[in-house]
Amino acid sequence: MNLLKTFCIGGLMASALFISSCSRTVTRIDNNQQIDISGGWNNTDSRMVAEEMTNTILNASWLNDHLEQKAGKKPVVIVGMVQNKTHEHIDAETFTKDVERSFISSQKIRLVQGGKKREELRGEKADQQTNASVSTMKKFGLENGADYILQGSVNSIVDAHKREKVVSYQVNLELTNIESNEVVWIGDKKITKYVKN
Repeated sequence: MNLLKTFCIGGLMASALFISSCSRTVTRIDNNQQIDISGGWNNTDSRMVAEEMTNTILNASWLNDHLEQKAGKKPVVIVGMVQNKTHEHIDAETFTKDVERSFISSQKIRLVQGGKKREELRGEKADQQTNASVSTMKKFGLENGADYILQGSVNSIVDAHKREKVVSYQVNLELTNIESNEVVWIGDKKITKYVKN
């Protein structure tokens, strides 16, 4: 009987120790706080690169050239595809959203939807043609056509040996005049990280 009791107590203690070792602590942090855990591309990199590159784009000569040619009319820009060519899984949409947010905050350009969201808007407009009242129905053919499209890619180079590695990220962006296909701005931003495990 004593042996059985000792066995049960030992089992309970082992279970408590196992549960304790599996406990997880979660703490809410400021979104702007810089924390690097794996050394991979993270939200801080995305935000920093987006802010720096949009600031460079908006202070380049193409914008003044456009304003002069169009009598001060703000250019309409669409943020197109940014391809992930790195060795990591990177959600490019997060980066493009940071770029779009910076563009809108600047109030120097006008931004229009592209890709799947534009198709969804057109689908909604098509639905309104049969289901909305005539006074509230939105018409086709009144969209703001973009003057420029921003496209690019995120690339990486990894140099690793044993427990050390250096990862170099390079974001390439280029702005193209949609009517003439002329590339009016091109730039890149590099981030290099040293990781030691």
